[in-house]
Amino acid sequence: MVKLREKQKDFEKAKDTCYQIAEHIKTQAKHTERQIQKEFWDLHQFLRDEEAARIAALREEEEQKSQMMKEKIEKMSREISSLSDTIRAIEKEMEADDVTFLQNYKSTVERAQCTPQDPERVSGALINVAKHLGNLKFRVWEKMQEIVQYTPVTLDPNTAATLLILSEDLTSVRRGDERQQLPDNPERFDKYASVLGSEGFNSGTHCWDVEVGENTWWIVGVMRESVQRKGHYNSMSGLWYVYYKDGKYKACSTPQPYTLLTVKQKLQRIRVQLDWDRGELSFSDPDNNTHLHTLTHTFTERVFPYFNVACKLSPLRMLPVRASVKVEQHSKR
Repeated sequence: MVKLREKQKDFEKAKDTCYQIAEHIKTQAKHTERQIQKEFWDLHQFLRDEEAARIAALREEEEQKSQMMKEKIEKMSREISSLSDTIRAIEKEMEADDVTFLQNYKSTVERAQCTPQDPERVSGALINVAKHLGNLKFRVWEKMQEIVQYTPVTLDPNTAATLLILSEDLTSVRRGDERQQLPDNPERFDKYASVLGSEGFNSGTHCWDVEVGENTWWIVGVMRESVQRKGHYNSMSGLWYVYYKDGKYKACSTPQPYTLLTVKQKLQRIRVQLDWDRGELSFSDPDNNTHLHTLTHTFTERVFPYFNVACKLSPLRMLPVRASVKVEQHSKR
């Protein structure tokens, strides 16, 4: 009977958790929708600004070339008018009597021979349509790099401990003042202020930089997917990281003891390089290209970027990398 009552309590607790999750799903959906709308509004605004700038450039060229043609037309009109005056004068002199014609013959001949140069052929006068329309979508996409960033690691809010606050774009995490009301789903850490990256790796090489700034207590590394997130998991195998506290840097491969690291200059950023196939996890200082430590392990399952924040002074921020648009040329056969 006692076991049945305990089991009943377990089911009631699980039911309450399901209610929490159901409500949180609605909240997440609304919030995520607003963020999607905001991101697309920014993209739309970029496109509107780019469209306006390109049309303004077209209008400016139209105005300049129209003005140029207007000036040329006016110049030609003056030349035509001058020629008309000359022709009429010569015709009038030719209509005069023979004596008057002979008297003015020399000046008449000089006037007839004094013709202006041929009209200039106007080159480059038309709108440079190719400049405005050629590969237009590609050029806009290329310029979009100025506002678009790619971050190798984004954070998974469904794993974040309730003490942690993630940025809207999921690229930074800080320690809050109090716990948030979040569902106790299986993916979420409950004992430690930890969070995982949203994407795990089970092959290949991967690299990401983390800005630690003035944070005085942090952990950066990777965690095996199957490690349970509840309770004291730091004594279990499957967690590899660099740890900073009280001005000291340590590396650890749980459940092995810490290795004290010699770091000459306080880190502002730390680079994590994972070679899953070779079983290497390396840490370095990207500001001065200094290697800190390498942990080795034969990985057999997916691992996720792992972060822990125990200080409220400064967030941990995932740093973006430069994205580039590449044009692939056809190779010669």
